[in-house]
Amino acid sequence: METYGKILLIAMPAFLLLVLFEKWYGWRKGMDTVRNMDMISSLSSGVTNATKDVLGLSFAIISYPWLVDQLAITQVKGTFLTYLLAFIALDFAGYWVHRISHQYNLFWNNHIIHHSSEEFNLACALRQSISSILKIFAVFLLPAAILGVPGQVIAVIAPLHLFAQFWYHTRHINKMGFLEKIIVTPSHHRVHHAINSIYLDKNYSQILIIWDKLFGSFQEELPDVPPVYGITRPVRTWNPIKINFQHLWLLLQDAWRTKNWKDKLRIWFMPTGWRPEDVAEKYPLYKIEDVYHFEKYDPQPVKRMGFFIWFQLIMLLLLISYLFGNIAIIGIPGIFYYGFFIFLTVYAFTELMDRNPFALFWECIKNALGVYIILNTGNWFGANQYGAWVNTFLIAYFIFSTVSTAWFAWQIMKEERSLKLAT
Repeated sequence: METYGKILLIAMPAFLLLVLFEKWYGWRKGMDTVRNMDMISSLSSGVTNATKDVLGLSFAIISYPWLVDQLAITQVKGTFLTYLLAFIALDFAGYWVHRISHQYNLFWNNHIIHHSSEEFNLACALRQSISSILKIFAVFLLPAAILGVPGQVIAVIAPLHLFAQFWYHTRHINKMGFLEKIIVTPSHHRVHHAINSIYLDKNYSQILIIWDKLFGSFQEELPDVPPVYGITRPVRTWNPIKINFQHLWLLLQDAWRTKNWKDKLRIWFMPTGWRPEDVAEKYPLYKIEDVYHFEKYDPQPVKRMGFFIWFQLIMLLLLISYLFGNIAIIGIPGIFYYGFFIFLTVYAFTELMDRNPFALFWECIKNALGVYIILNTGNWFGANQYGAWVNTFLIAYFIFSTVSTAWFAWQIMKEERSLKLAT
C-alpha cells in the first residue's frame, strides 16, 4: 500500500506532464485532440482509480501466490528469463480479462469508464475503473503458476506492464512500420476505442499484438474508415463516479423490470448490450446509429467557471499527492476517511462540470466534512508537520470553494431559466 503510493507519487506528475504536452503539441500542429473538460474528467477518473488501488479496495477471487503454492511443478529463480516469462504471462492474462470485459454485461461495467471518452488521447488512458472490486486476473496466470514463477516477480512486472499501456493512447503517432506486427501501437488501439461497426470489439491486446492475431480479434486501422471514439450508448456526463456505475444501474433496473424470471438471472452474463425484450420495448435507450453524425457531449461552462474547475483539479492533485506521500503518517482508518473525501471532491466538481446546480449540495457536504476534520482534530491528517498554516489555508479553500460553487450554480440556473423563456 505505502510502496504503491510512492510509485504513484512519481508516476502521477509524469503522466500529467505528458497529457499537457500532448495538449500543447496538438494546439501547435492545429490538431488539438484534447478538450479541456474531457481531459479534467479523465484526470479525475485516474485519481479515483489510484485512490481505490492505494486503499486496497479490491479482492482477488483467487490469489496468484495461492495458485503457485498449489500448482507449481517446479520452482524458478528471478532471472531475466523468469521476468520475461512473467511479462508474457501477464500479457496473455491481460488479453483475456480485457476480452471478457467487452463481451459480457457484468464485466463491461468494470471497463466502460475507459471507453467513455468521445476523444482519444493520453488523458483517456487514465480513465480506469473503481467498480472492479472482485478481480479474476489471477485465473489467467495459470501457465506462470504451473511453471513456478514467484509472486514477487509478478508484483514487480504488473505495474510496469500497466504503465506501458499509457503511451499508445494518442492520435499523433501514425503507423509504425514493422512494429505494427509485434506490439500494440497507437493505430491498433485507435481501432480498439472506435465505435465504427468494422472496429467494434477488436484489438484487445495490451502489449504484444500477437494475441489478437492468434485468437481472431485483430483489425487493422483502415485509411478510408477514420475511427470515431466513445461508446454506442454515450454516458452524457463528466462525472467519473457516475460513469463507473451507470451500466450496473441499467442492469439492475432491467433485471427488476423484466417479467421473465429467466431474463432476470441471465442478463448479467449475456453479451454486452443485451436487454430483455419486454424491457427494451418499454424503456428504449438512445444508441448511436450513424457514428459520423452525432453530437458529442459538451455542456458549456458559465463565464469564468472553467478557471474554477482548473483550480479544483489543482487542489485535487495536491490533496491526493499528500495522501500518496504520507500513508504511514495518516494511518488506518485515516486513509479511508481521506479517500472518502477525495471521492466527494471529484463528485462535487464534476457535477458542476455537467452544469448540475445540485453540485452545490455535494460541495457543501465535502467542505463541511473538511472543516469538521480540522476543528475536531486540530490537524489535517498530520499535515501540521509542515506548519499550522496548512489548517488556515484549507479552511480558506473550503469557504472559497463553497461560495464559488454557489455562485456558479446560481448562474447555471439563471441561464437555464433564460433558455426556457426563450423557447
